[in-house]
Amino acid sequence: MDFFFLLDYRASDTFAEIFWDLPLDADPACSYILVKDGAEVGRSSHTHYSLENLTPDTEYNIEVRILYPATPSKLERCEILGTIRLKTKKSKKKIDITASPYNAAGDGTTLNTKRIQRALDDCDEDSFIYIPKGTFLTGALNVHSDSEIYLEEGALLQGTEDPKDYLPKIKSRFEGHEMDCYKSLLNLGELDHSSGYNCKNVFIHGKGSIMGGGAALAKAIAKVEGERLKDYIASLGDKIKEYEKPETIASRFRGRLINMSNCQNIWIHGLTLGFAPSWNLHFIYSDSIVTDHCIIKSEGVWNGDGWDPDSSTNSTLYSCEFYTEDDSVAIKSGKNPEGNIINRPTKHIRVFDSICHFGHGLCIGSEMSGGVEDVRLWDCDMGPTWSGIEIKATKKRGGYVKNILVRAITASHIQMHSVGYNDDGEGSKVPPQLSDCRFERMHLLGRYLDNNAGKNEWHNCPSILLCGFDVPGYEIKNISFNDIEMEKPAEGIEDIHTEYCKDISFENMTIV
Repeated sequence: MDFFFLLDYRASDTFAEIFWDLPLDADPACSYILVKDGAEVGRSSHTHYSLENLTPDTEYNIEVRILYPATPSKLERCEILGTIRLKTKKSKKKIDITASPYNAAGDGTTLNTKRIQRALDDCDEDSFIYIPKGTFLTGALNVHSDSEIYLEEGALLQGTEDPKDYLPKIKSRFEGHEMDCYKSLLNLGELDHSSGYNCKNVFIHGKGSIMGGGAALAKAIAKVEGERLKDYIASLGDKIKEYEKPETIASRFRGRLINMSNCQNIWIHGLTLGFAPSWNLHFIYSDSIVTDHCIIKSEGVWNGDGWDPDSSTNSTLYSCEFYTEDDSVAIKSGKNPEGNIINRPTKHIRVFDSICHFGHGLCIGSEMSGGVEDVRLWDCDMGPTWSGIEIKATKKRGGYVKNILVRAITASHIQMHSVGYNDDGEGSKVPPQLSDCRFERMHLLGRYLDNNAGKNEWHNCPSILLCGFDVPGYEIKNISFNDIEMEKPAEGIEDIHTEYCKDISFENMTIV
């Protein structure tokens, strides 16, 4: 399994976030020492560290060390993991959206779209948008390269519930299809799978909140689009069974909370985000998207995913909390046949030190026709979830998922399997390849939480479910499980269930 060690940072003018991969030989007792310009500045039990009170426009030499504790057979030892040169940003001029000439009103009723957009248009690399305490109602906003948005504590950027406030439609991608969708609340970049990055270096942060129009907006868009497409939907006849449910087609036109297309180097930090009409943070054909110390919510929103890398690379999420109605993290790369043709994989994704309070956990797929590889997940609690850790596809998808490493996780269960929903579209000539995954030091509950419509009902299930494809050569293969604790299964429930699998290894599996 290919592996490279990630050590990276993001910096403002006065603080920085440093993050790194969990070393392959690290155990739960290891800790980390941060050294700045030769002097220790702190220690962490997690693989990230916050540096504060830095000087603007200044370089620092940062060294990250790992401390291995003493054992009966070994002495305590400290080793250098890596060194980076960190540079803070220059101080910027504040553009207050409530000041003249913008005069945005934080009263929760005034529509501020044009006023805030004017401020965003005026923002350059030497200034930042400041949103003070208050509720600022707005429709869709466009964010360009080299922008910074800061939301003060108590500030709420609130999306409206009116579909007309998210027009005209823009080219986007939803559930694997490139299509014209309603705008998102924040829109970064322009979608073009044959081109490079056209929106770069954006920083969205603070102590405030960004909230979408939620279920009300979602239903309003579906109603408008359902009426527009009623003859086409009726013409499908029995083929409608290939869709998740009848309103799927009309609902695919919904926007997101923050849509990033062909973007690079976007940092989203410290905010409470949520209640998009569909997915919340969705990035397509993008690179180097970092999200940390955020809370993401979507209770009551169908398809309320939290963080969705889609044919994107080198992106990281950590120290986040999820209260999502659907997948907390959903890693995608397009859907048959379009995803196979465009053929842009998602790879080099890191998710760690995060909590799913409910929802569907971390999923890869089901739209994975362009391929998914090199995903690292560690130090997370995904116990009270529907899906736990799930790698899913349909037999029609094609593509592949490989080189997945999951460690130090509590989860409801692990699933690698075919699903029968969201199955429209011309099929690939071959099934997907699901292979080369490692699961280590995990605690599995053997039950999952159904919180749909507020049920909060627990159901028993196998701790590990592996169901490959019934085509020779397309079995699930080369999967290893090491140091896995499984809670005692309920009566009549298998702890491990496998079908159409090859080269599956189990080591140090225990029932607790």
